[in-house]
Amino acid sequence: MKPQVFVTRKIPESILTLLRKVCEVEYFPADDHPPPNEFLSHMENKQAILCCSADPIDAAFLSAHSQLKIVATRAVGYDNIDVGTATRYGIAVTNTPGVLTEATADCAFGLLIAIARRIVESDIYVREKRWDRLRIALLLGSDVGGRTLGIIGMGRIGQAVARRALGFGMNVLYHNRSQVKPAIEQSLNATWCELPDLLRQSDFVSLHIPLTADTKHFLGQKELGMMSSNAFLINTARGPVVDEQALIQSLEKGEIAGAALDVFEFEPAVPQELLNMKNVILQPHNGSGSVQTRTRMACMAAENILAVFENAPPPNLLNPEIYTR
Repeated sequence: MKPQVFVTRKIPESILTLLRKVCEVEYFPADDHPPPNEFLSHMENKQAILCCSADPIDAAFLSAHSQLKIVATRAVGYDNIDVGTATRYGIAVTNTPGVLTEATADCAFGLLIAIARRIVESDIYVREKRWDRLRIALLLGSDVGGRTLGIIGMGRIGQAVARRALGFGMNVLYHNRSQVKPAIEQSLNATWCELPDLLRQSDFVSLHIPLTADTKHFLGQKELGMMSSNAFLINTARGPVVDEQALIQSLEKGEIAGAALDVFEFEPAVPQELLNMKNVILQPHNGSGSVQTRTRMACMAAENILAVFENAPPPNLLNPEIYTR
């Protein structure tokens, strides 16, 4: 009998065909996950689940479905999965690193330009038919070229954002747990610095760190207070790495110039204060949202599942200790 897999969200038919060569696939063909009770009913006798970052794969879920062989998320972030509990049950956990690097970097840099040049405000202004003549001081924004970009988290995505900054002649500062190799720094024209120095010197601060116990509220009232009143914050990482209430207060007080956010602390809930602000751009956690990237992510997750059922460690395994104990 073929192993049984539950796919929690809509994915391309080509990926379902790939899975069906080896597995029996139960599929929820919507762009949203099933209601909680229905979600659990789909899990009966399943050996694998192909999920996404919004699906709660917590300790209770894993304890109730300890027969699983693999939890494969089609995302880079996996803070929705209790990896420790999965490891105790010998369940492989995989993600999709690398595949969404360029799409997310495109999004981050697009948000940077949009918030600096007030592009969303300008679009609304035109659509509302308020544009009646040339006005010299209309919707003036900030230059991007030649300014200083501070990147927090210099992994794949941070480096990809730095590459884009080269084309704009930007001065790149970065903060990371450790410095990247000198050759990478040189190729990106990037300089490592302590976090307070980065925050004080940057015209734009872009976040690219994972959400962990150590990075929750990585930027809070103290850190936001170090930024220039002319600086902008861009977050395409995870919402809780920024203390959202502290950010709201900083924006209300004019302590920073604006923010462009793809992620939120309690998403999909977005505070009304942010919704009301013209100097904030809001996106629905869609940094990897291109057809090509989302298809590659689903394919990678499927390949991780197929590897397990071919008795091989999956290529993007997050808990390799399940194979060594």
